[in-house]
Amino acid sequence: MTQTLSSSYDPTQFETRLYQQWESSGVFRPRGEGEPYTILLPPPNVTGTLHMGHAFQHTLQDALVRYQRMRGFDVLWQMGTDHAGIATEMVVSRNLTAEGKGETRDSLGRDGFIAKVWEWKQQSGDTIERQMRRLGTSGDWTRSVFTMDPMAAEAVVEAFVKLHERGLIYRGQRLVNWDPVLKTAISDLEVVNEEEDGHLWSIAYPLSDGSGTLTVATTRPETMLGDTAVMVHPDDERYAHLIGKTVSLPLTGREIPVIADAYVDREFGTGVVKVTPAHDFNDYQVGQRHKLPMINIFTPDAVTNDNVPEKYRDLDRYVARKAVLADLEAEGLLVETRPHKLQVPRGDRTNQVIEPYLTDQWFVQMDGFAKRGLDLVESADGKPGDIQFVPANWISTYRHWMENIQDWCISRQLWWGHRIPAWYDADGNFYVGRSEAEVRAKHSLGTEVVLTQDNDVLETWFSSALWPFSTMGWPNVGLMQERGFDKYLPSSVLVTGFDIIFFWVARMIFMTDHFTGHVPFKDVYITGLVRDAHGQKMSKSKGNILDPIDIIDGISLDDLVAKRTTGLMQPKMAEKIEKATRKEFPEGIPAFGADALRFTISALAGHGRDIKFDLGRAEGYKNFCNKLWNASRFVLMNTEGASFTGAPQPRTDAERWILAQLAKTAAEAEQHFASYRFDLLAQALYEFAWNNFCDWFVELAKPALNGADAAAADSTRHTLLHVLERLLSLLHPLVPFVTEELWQAVAPRLGIAETTIMLRPYPQASDLANTDYARAEADIEWLKAMVSALRRVRSELNVAPSKLVPLLLAEGNEADRARAQRFDSQLRFLTKLERIEVIADAKSAPASAAAVVGELHLLVPLEGLVDLSAERARVEKEIARVAGEKEKSEAKLAKFTDKVPAAVVEQERQRLVDWTTQLEGLAAQRAKLG
Repeated sequence: MTQTLSSSYDPTQFETRLYQQWESSGVFRPRGEGEPYTILLPPPNVTGTLHMGHAFQHTLQDALVRYQRMRGFDVLWQMGTDHAGIATEMVVSRNLTAEGKGETRDSLGRDGFIAKVWEWKQQSGDTIERQMRRLGTSGDWTRSVFTMDPMAAEAVVEAFVKLHERGLIYRGQRLVNWDPVLKTAISDLEVVNEEEDGHLWSIAYPLSDGSGTLTVATTRPETMLGDTAVMVHPDDERYAHLIGKTVSLPLTGREIPVIADAYVDREFGTGVVKVTPAHDFNDYQVGQRHKLPMINIFTPDAVTNDNVPEKYRDLDRYVARKAVLADLEAEGLLVETRPHKLQVPRGDRTNQVIEPYLTDQWFVQMDGFAKRGLDLVESADGKPGDIQFVPANWISTYRHWMENIQDWCISRQLWWGHRIPAWYDADGNFYVGRSEAEVRAKHSLGTEVVLTQDNDVLETWFSSALWPFSTMGWPNVGLMQERGFDKYLPSSVLVTGFDIIFFWVARMIFMTDHFTGHVPFKDVYITGLVRDAHGQKMSKSKGNILDPIDIIDGISLDDLVAKRTTGLMQPKMAEKIEKATRKEFPEGIPAFGADALRFTISALAGHGRDIKFDLGRAEGYKNFCNKLWNASRFVLMNTEGASFTGAPQPRTDAERWILAQLAKTAAEAEQHFASYRFDLLAQALYEFAWNNFCDWFVELAKPALNGADAAAADSTRHTLLHVLERLLSLLHPLVPFVTEELWQAVAPRLGIAETTIMLRPYPQASDLANTDYARAEADIEWLKAMVSALRRVRSELNVAPSKLVPLLLAEGNEADRARAQRFDSQLRFLTKLERIEVIADAKSAPASAAAVVGELHLLVPLEGLVDLSAERARVEKEIARVAGEKEKSEAKLAKFTDKVPAAVVEQERQRLVDWTTQLEGLAAQRAKLG
């Protein structure tokens, strides 16, 4: 154990060392005893690096894990990473290009490329896990699961097969989000919709009977080549006579019907809408209702195909647009072109415009799952649902998505991922099974039948949906027993962001229920989005991204600029970001340490939607860690050679007061952990640590430590050590490193058996508040007020710290005089008093600097201390301040109505009495100054 501390707080000297000790000791693993407490880590992408969103959520999860571990629970924090199909393929493809060997994804072929991916994963794929360790993540790394591991892969195959056998997975042709660069379907979460400048083109469609035209408006004129109808509102009298007729689709020679559908907004444009079912999600629904043909006009890379007239074939979609517009204008059918703001969907990986694209995909039928998913979270018969959302309002978002659900597209046109367990024969018939051998046996397919496995893989959300039970060994009974399936499922809480409530949370709920009969977790704590100090979303294009590792370990200005501008294609944007970065961080970012970052995150973690992260807060909490360090050094220096066991038996009021404050803080901590109010927890612990312990108790202990009463001095040493040890334990879940380092120096002096603070019992109010210290609390609050008032007077008079001054006490009551006598030595020591003298009344005192505590007047004679004219000015300034406060109190009381609680009214009346007393005392003092 560490016995000494360095003279200054430097987190770089011990944070990494301590983490290595923790992990190697095995303390992160479940202990096998006590009630289970489980948290599932939302598996980050194996390609990724730790960002502020990760740091935010991981800090809160780690705080819960450390807290429950100290409470004696059998804690499992299930770690792992996601194989991230699209992102990983992109990373490895870029690496192949950078190597310059001429190898590409396609040249290597499927098996060769997948081998390269595994090679990359072994070399670089654990970056984010190393960074998580630097943050202090205390999960069980020995149980970490990668979603492509054999255990997880077995669960994926089993789930797919079972769902297909039950008729819940089917293959069909539907519209999906299609990335023409990646050539795969992507999820809604991977589509970024941003407003951009575009155009709205109005096009005349001639009626087939030659009686006129119908004008439609579109932002994508090239898609008209795939139109299969034009549409009007059934109640629109302007077009009622045209319903059922046909128009001649320009440039194609095809005739398409005029249909009626309530989807049309009669007030927008002309009230006539073109219908392209294969290239628009809303049109697709219309097409389904009216049984319209689906004409796909694009290849997978967004080039026109053979379904368009020959002159428009093999053209990029935007080249085709220009050709279509030119021909429409030449034929006199382009009615109008005007600027138009529109929401453009782009792939978050490629930044390419996403095409609604009609393809054959695999889908999960969602109707039954959606209903069951709602049942599990909704309250019924006055009882809460099986799963609770925190904050509770997020259940509305969950409910909205589940009530408006579509079948789930689970296939992706990639190579890296869980390959779909389906095989096709030469006629296109497909067979689903756990293996080709099983398929052949089940369907009596001999070796003469050639089978080819589906080329597609499952999207990563499918395997992630199984995370609560695939990580527990399901469906392998032996692995389930080994990994504690029955013990650790359901987990206690899921901590995740609001943006994946549907994509992940909902899917885990209905999949876990379907396959295991359990809910996956009892609570879902939803965090907000981390923004910069100005409330702006962090993004590369804005150059405002903060890397948590840079905050922990620091980064030079040049390196920060290089990181923020690397890869930006526009020089002007890079120049703008560099300029802003150099202005905001002229000396780079200093090393704040993991604890300062973690405490900042905890302090910001309220129940709102957005979190504004300010580095100034991190600096403040680094100062907090430094304050804790210095206070601990004071305690250790003043308890050198001491050894105590058991709870202290306090002999002084200061000890009783701090023990009472400790018990109250422990009770608050328990309450805030239970309600996931990390912001209130951080506030309570900060207040107790900084103000009550580091400031006041350290000061109040000095008279006893330096006094003649040996028993009081010894008792105070015991209490200092005891409260510091319990304070470090209270803080440990939020700031694990500095508390461990300090605790290692404190614990030996208290005869503590545990080798790490991580295994110490978390302070419980019931164990601490076993004596009534109410009188001591009141007395110490009085003493604090006296000391503060006298120090303020000394400061305002600019009296040298070493100079002793007399104190005259006037007015007050019997309790004041009794306290003044009892705390005589403490007041002398703490405020450098020459003597304390009680006088008949304030009027009889010589010219003095005055302060008032309650009804007691504190008078410091000015003779020989100050310039009287300066003191007159000081007192007049104080009179003005107190008079202002008195007027505010009077105004409040005047405005109070009968609806104001009596306690509030009484509190304000007491304030008015206090301000009036102070004002009278100050007025008397001013009169004495002449």
